[in-house]
Amino acid sequence: MSFASLGLIDQITRTLETLQYHTPTPVQQQAIPAVLAGRDVLAAAQTGTGKTAGFALPLLQRLVMDGEQVASNSTRALILVPTRELAEQVHQSVRDYGAGLPLRTMVAYGGVSINPQMMKLRRGVDLIVATPGRLLDLHRQNAVKFHQVRTLVLDEADRMLDLGFARELDSVLAALPRQRQTLLFSATFSDPIRALAARLLTAPVGIDAAPRNTTVRAIRQWIVPVDKKRKSELFLHLLRRHGWPQVLVFAKTRKGVDELCSLLAAKRIAADSIHGDKPQPARLRALERFKAGEVKVLVATDVAARGLDIEELPVVVNLDLPIVAEDYVHRTGRTGRAGASGEAVSLVAADEVTQLAAIEALTRQALERREEPGFEPEHRVPETNAKGEVLKKPKKPKKPKGDAPVVAVDVRFRR
Repeated sequence: MSFASLGLIDQITRTLETLQYHTPTPVQQQAIPAVLAGRDVLAAAQTGTGKTAGFALPLLQRLVMDGEQVASNSTRALILVPTRELAEQVHQSVRDYGAGLPLRTMVAYGGVSINPQMMKLRRGVDLIVATPGRLLDLHRQNAVKFHQVRTLVLDEADRMLDLGFARELDSVLAALPRQRQTLLFSATFSDPIRALAARLLTAPVGIDAAPRNTTVRAIRQWIVPVDKKRKSELFLHLLRRHGWPQVLVFAKTRKGVDELCSLLAAKRIAADSIHGDKPQPARLRALERFKAGEVKVLVATDVAARGLDIEELPVVVNLDLPIVAEDYVHRTGRTGRAGASGEAVSLVAADEVTQLAAIEALTRQALERREEPGFEPEHRVPETNAKGEVLKKPKKPKKPKGDAPVVAVDVRFRR
């Protein structure tokens, strides 16, 4: 099957050829005709399967074919995403797919000055990729009006709710025209997202390109039990032992990210970091350095679990397991993209067994355990199974029995 057979116009198919896009993925085969037909879509697809092109390609074509002139401080289409990194990635894809098309697009997110974004909106733009909070700020300042919006895309909406964007999202939705096309794409679907879909979508085309909440099959996954205090030491050992050319490491906290980066720097290993406290330009520089091969290890919090599209990334390491099980799917999805193979290694301490069980229940698989010689934990990680059950708690090692205490006896001789 070709992209042309899905109904895309010649200019877009020629652009796809230059981008080396030859055969549509399963989600693209189902989504593109549905979006072109003006249908609402509810799509579940694993990360790395091409869902961005699944909604962006037909959306760009509809904007071109519609021919409506966008008014000042207005837009005709919105793509909402949860993070700045994902906003940048999606907008770059939109620019790539829309090369040569007479359309104006822009990206908008917080953490940077709002003034340049307001200036771009003065002429009006055909499509905006944005995070909910910044889009709402622009709307409240009358920098953008929604009366011309014909299509809304919610990409990774479950993560928006996880990050606490529910109120901003509701405010944006309330300001949009009721008559519109709505597309909801995500790798995972929680109950709140299904409730949101039921409220927003009208007779949607359901697309299930892969089993929900599963990791990509091409990714080899295993865990290494270890005591919490030795995690960083174990990571350095694994890095040397396996000779990984590049690694994306996820830590639970910003402090954990900074501590590992400092340790790597002390070992003269090129490393950089991404977390919420870093300004957006610094986060983008760190990502670009990593993509260019200038950095061997990129350490990040879950701000990078979605939206980082890194070609041929061989390994993802979870220094800490995520609090939300769905984030494990997205973290591991940074490797094994577009059919490539990859590895996902998790360093698991005993107090993370609840998160481990939740991950195994979500992905319906028991992760292989590999103990690393010299790093066997004193506090054992309880056994779990694919149902997310903790099978047994390891017994505490018995203290070795010592010899009987020596009792001093005062012996007095009588004469």
